[in-house]
Amino acid sequence: MTPQIFKTRITDLFGIRHPLICGGLMWLADARYVGAVVNAGGMGFITPRSFPSFEAFRDQLKKCRDITAGKPFGVNLYVAARPENNVNLARYVDILIEEGVRFVETAGYSPKDHLPKLKAAGIKVIHKCTTLRHAESAEKSGVDAVTILGQEAGGHPGMQMIGAIVQGALVPRRLSIPVVLGGGMATGRQLVAALALGAEGMLMGSRMTVADEIWAHPAYKERVVAADPAATRVIMTVFGDNSRVLDNRTARAVSALERQGVKDFEPYRPLVRGAFAREAYETGDVERGALSLGQSCGLADAILPVEAIFDEIMADAAAARARLGSLAAS
Repeated sequence: MTPQIFKTRITDLFGIRHPLICGGLMWLADARYVGAVVNAGGMGFITPRSFPSFEAFRDQLKKCRDITAGKPFGVNLYVAARPENNVNLARYVDILIEEGVRFVETAGYSPKDHLPKLKAAGIKVIHKCTTLRHAESAEKSGVDAVTILGQEAGGHPGMQMIGAIVQGALVPRRLSIPVVLGGGMATGRQLVAALALGAEGMLMGSRMTVADEIWAHPAYKERVVAADPAATRVIMTVFGDNSRVLDNRTARAVSALERQGVKDFEPYRPLVRGAFAREAYETGDVERGALSLGQSCGLADAILPVEAIFDEIMADAAAARARLGSLAAS
């Protein structure tokens, strides 16, 4: 395992060796994967909505604690726009507090309604957002850190579609809390760039979908390995909810509806149901389902254990840092 070569406010906040944050992956971020991330020196977040019941979620927390031999790990809480989709959030919060979880990644809408209870339990919260305005709002609400996403990110990169290189230069200088940069991040040289821009670490999602510890079907991982950065497509723009996904048959069907100007959600529903994405991961039929994927898929070139991926990233970071030193004028 690569020794620590960077010490930042994010490594201090999470008590981790490397400033590498692996965000929640719907359906995929289970105990085995998150435990591997923590054991390799980063921080990961279990996604409770990936499991069929509250007790199944609790079991994952216990399993992860066993895998990490007690080292702390995180839970991802997605705050949806529709209140009816948030009915389970309070129970998730209760369970993770009962199980001694120390870190929470929030995403989507503001987590302010849940912060008092999380903070009272001593839990550190990092909020994922896509604009400077939302990052500033999250800081005012009391979160401990923020992740700012560039438009390259898989899943929901926001509607402004600002690139990570601009977000990284803009947001850290406007906030006093630590900032993590995400969106197309996958390599050590990008980590060095993020740190140079003022961020305290980098967030990875799509890059990690080819990890051995991710339970998805080998055919899915092989599709990601074969992909280039142009293998994604942004859909659901017509609803003001950009989603970057694998450019597959389903995504093209959604785009066709959007080009026709269809604004009724019902024709889209059978294409974008979350259950179809899970089935794609289970069966390897990657043409079915809206599968969140960012442009960093073009940098995920091998199926490897999490620790090996981290070692590659940190070796690349050390080389990039050395190259910068070699460019100094005498």
